[in-house]
Amino acid sequence: MSWRSSAGVPRRRELCIARCIASVHTERMAQLVARVEDDLAAAVDQLVAAGVFASRSEAVRVGLERLVDRCRRDEIGARIARGYRERPQSDAEVAWADESSVRMIAEEPW
Repeated sequence: MSWRSSAGVPRRRELCIARCIASVHTERMAQLVARVEDDLAAAVDQLVAAGVFASRSEAVRVGLERLVDRCRRDEIGARIARGYRERPQSDAEVAWADESSVRMIAEEPW
């Protein structure tokens, strides 16, 4: 057994670096605790076993990131729709868009 890794770094130092990185992530990440139904936990475990996620924690983290992103996007969409309701496009703006669309379609080589 070699005392050095393939990168030439002493294994002891490699382990120390890995522990330091894990410690930093542990200290900088909030920990959430939640209870879920058994069938949901089993489904998450199947995803982990299939290699979709490395762990339950990663699956929950990705799920929460997607949920937060979806909510953020929904809020942006609602603001855009509200803006159009409060200040609808003028006939000139709509006509310009229609003319541009017709020109783009006419330029297609089909």
